[in-house]
Amino acid sequence: MDVTRLLTRWAGGDQDALGELIPVVYAELRKLADHQMRRERADHTLQATALVHEAFVRLTETRKAGFENRVHFYGAAAQVMRRILVDYARSHQALKRGQGMSTVDLDQAADVGVDVRHDLVALDQALDALTAVSPRAARVVELRYFGGLSIDETATLLNISPATVKRQWAFARAWLYRVLSPA
Repeated sequence: MDVTRLLTRWAGGDQDALGELIPVVYAELRKLADHQMRRERADHTLQATALVHEAFVRLTETRKAGFENRVHFYGAAAQVMRRILVDYARSHQALKRGQGMSTVDLDQAADVGVDVRHDLVALDQALDALTAVSPRAARVVELRYFGGLSIDETATLLNISPATVKRQWAFARAWLYRVLSPA
């Protein structure tokens, strides 16, 4: 079944569409959650299945957002998963007072040789700061890094060219590297 059609029906108030949507998008959301969880610390207690379920609950609460298509839906799912993981990391850090902070390999998604690792809360704060400088670059990072979207999928979602996505991605990685580097 076409995800975009189901999203349109659901946004129009058809509750049966939600029931049909769940099995269609679950596998993709699970892949997205697995992608996210691979970047988390080894002793992370949040499981990918729980991340999918929490994200889906939050997404279904935002039906009025009117997802335009499947890429828009998965982009929103990536954003929701980022928020869940950041909230989880913040609560974990509050309990541990900084011990065992989760690490994130920012350049892994781009297969870049430079290894930059930071905790998820610091990355989230840096992305918020990047949003003030370049909202589009921050959104590209969110979709590519947290959402696992390709350059073409990101371009489609943001309605920009793939070349622009590549430029924004390169700018954002350099900016985040500078901000998050210990020196």
